[in-house]
Parts: sequence; C-alpha cells; structure tokens
Amino acid sequence: MSLRFDGKVAIVTGAGGGLGRTYALELAKRGCKVVVNDLGGDRHGTSASSSMADKVVQEIKAAGGQAVANYDSVEFGDKIVKTAIDNFGRIGNFFQSLIFFYIGTLDIVINNAGILRDVSLLKMTELDWDLIFKVHVKGAYAVTKAAWPYMRDQKYGRIVVTSSNAGVHGNFGQANYAAAKSALIGFANSLAQEGAKYNILANTLVPTAGSRLTETVMPKNLVDALKPEYVTPLVTYMVHESFQESGKLFEAGAGWYGTIQYYKGKGKVISNASADDIAKNWSTITDMAGAEFIGTISEQSGRLMALLDENESSSAPSGGSSSGSAFPSNIKSSALFQEMADGVKADPNAVKPLKAIVLYVITDGKNELGKFTLDFKSANPSVYLGDVQNGEKPNATVTVADSDFVDIAAGKLNAQKAFMGGKLKVKGNVMLLQKLQTLLEKAKKSKL
Repeated sequence: MSLRFDGKVAIVTGAGGGLGRTYALELAKRGCKVVVNDLGGDRHGTSASSSMADKVVQEIKAAGGQAVANYDSVEFGDKIVKTAIDNFGRIGNFFQSLIFFYIGTLDIVINNAGILRDVSLLKMTELDWDLIFKVHVKGAYAVTKAAWPYMRDQKYGRIVVTSSNAGVHGNFGQANYAAAKSALIGFANSLAQEGAKYNILANTLVPTAGSRLTETVMPKNLVDALKPEYVTPLVTYMVHESFQESGKLFEAGAGWYGTIQYYKGKGKVISNASADDIAKNWSTITDMAGAEFIGTISEQSGRLMALLDENESSSAPSGGSSSGSAFPSNIKSSALFQEMADGVKADPNAVKPLKAIVLYVITDGKNELGKFTLDFKSANPSVYLGDVQNGEKPNATVTVADSDFVDIAAGKLNAQKAFMGGKLKVKGNVMLLQKLQTLLEKAKKSKL
C-alpha cells in the first residue's frame, strides 16, 4: 500500500453509499481523515437522514481510521468545509505562547453527490430541471468554492468532479441530468486552469457503477456486476499527491480504466461561405482523418487563427530596417528583445528547431511604436528591430501594448487572459508563442 494519505484531509460528498462510500473507506484505510457527507435522502433528492453517513463513519472508525459525518445538502458547501476545518484543522501556537489557533487544512474534495429525476423533456417540470442542477452543479460549485481558499493558501489541492456517460453522450429521458453532468466537465477544466499556479489539480470522472441511482436505468444483473469498488482505485490515485494530471476526463467501470479526449478535424476554410458551399463541402468539413488533440481553449483559438492565416492571399511584407538597428530606449519592452537577441546570439541552436518567424508590433495602446522581428527560420537566427526582411512572411504576428508586454514577461499579466481579453492579438500560429517560453523566461530577468 504505497499510496498513503497520512496527514491529508478529504471531503467526499454523497459518501453514505455507492461510489462515495467506497472512496471514503479506501482513503481512510490509507491514512486520510475523511468528512463523510450525505444528506441521507432518496435518489430523487427528497427526505433526509443521518443514518447513511453515520454508518460509513462507524465502518471507518471500526477499522482504525478517522472520519466525521456531515449531513448538509451540498448546496451549503461552506458548512461541509467548516466540518472539515473544525474537526481536522491543525492546531498551532503563536511564538510558543499559550495562544492557540487553528490552521485550516483541506487537501481533497471529491464531488460525488447526485440525484436522478428521469423524465422525458415533454413531461419534465421546472422542479425536475432545477433540483438536478442545484445538487450536481451548484453543489459542486458550493463545496469547491468554500474549499478553494484553504487549498490556495497551502498551495495544494486535489479536486474530482463526477460526470457521467449521459453528460458525454446524452441519454433518453435524462436531458436534465445529462446537461448538468456536461456542465461539470467545463467546470473542472476551468478549475484546472485557475488552480494551476497554486498546485490545485482538478479532473473529471465518468464512472459506470451499480448504485441506487443507476439501478433505475440498468438491469439488476448489470448493476450487481458493476461494483463501485472497481472505480475506486482510479479515484484514489487521482487525489494522491503524486498524481499530476489536471483538466482531464477519465472513465472507469467494470475493471476498465481510460481517458476521454477532444479531437478536432482539419475541416476546411471557405471564404465568404454560403449554405450551398457548406453542403457541397460537407464530407471534407466532417472528415476526421488527421484530427488533432485539443487540450485548451487557447490551443483551439490558435489552430483556428493558423488556418485563417494560411487562407490569406495577401502579399508578403516588404523588407524592413537592418538587423544592425539599435533597440529604441523609448520602448520599455526593448529590454526584452535585447535579452532575447543576446540569448539567440549566444546559443542560436536553441531556437533553430522552431523554424519560424514571429513579428511583434508594439503599440502605446493605440498607435504603433515599433516592430521587432524574431527570425528563427534563417540559417543565422536573429532578433532585430523592424519589419520582416528578405520578402519573408511571418508565421505569427503579435500586436500588444508596450506596458502589457512588459507585464506579461514579468508575470504580472497572464498571457492567456490578455489574449482572451483582446490585449494580446495574434495573427497566425499562436502555438509558436508557447514554444518561445524558454526565451521569454530569460527575458524576465531584464530590468524593465
């Protein structure tokens, strides 16, 4: 039993039975302190009872583990988190005095709680829709948001949200449930991006297991065969400190484990397309041959812009000023480009694999201040003032305000946020910018 959780604190929602129970038992067996949350209601989200959570806590304690029960609805996530901090918060002292205080600690959140209200769309009521979203989506949001400050402060956290095959593929009679479970995928992917710099990892689980929820949509013999215990090993690893994946979608059931990923077909760029053009090119548009993996929204945007750039028929830009031009002192980011130029001169082989040209257009927020070319395509790579020379065409053109570029390089402004907010405009292959990260890291050392 090498994967230990000694000293770690976990919240498992919906842990009174099924999958949640097996997660709680396994984590506790491996040394984790567990908050066993369960409202104790039926699968439709009505009624409440403390007995389900209490039984699991008793099981854990009988086996020598540590656990405490919580009976709140997941929509009151702050109360669930308070239970964890009040019961498992570390006690510290202030300058060895007699003044003691609690140091909050919360390391793991497994958003597992859920209900079903299966009904066809025509017969679905507002309550059927709203209650599903309140438990699945708002519940995951409320618990995670309440836990977030503790994870952020300690720069550590492992979060799992539970989706389903209905959320990925849809299912007859489950439009409410499928929509909620699909929403959780986007929720976890966003958490992964927001938590990255704080070592907070968030992933989505698609489990297939027999439980009081699935017994309504599966035959009994299948429910009996799909033991929740078959899913537990994956979840246990997903919340361990050695696990480093984030923003991913994993699936488990019946002893099978895998991942679900998004791929984008090459498609086709059609200028000024009409509906008739779309119909005519439908087979090419939907062809998945040579499809590429899409991991983030920035990758998606970058690929789209690269395709648009390839379709442009504009002529190559005229030659600019010579590489011998000095970088102007009135442009603050000149120091960045000088640092990059020095780095390329010292080790030209480091950038040769890029085989690309990037043109930076630096502005004062409105008007152009100057252009800088990163030529890593020629036999002698260089960084110089001015437009691209020798009739070449840049693979990517970046337009950014001088002050914003300095802040990005210094780590004060997130590049992706700047891009999505329109402060960083990229024409062409945006993926090249990610490959320049090493060079930009060196540039951060400049005195700006």
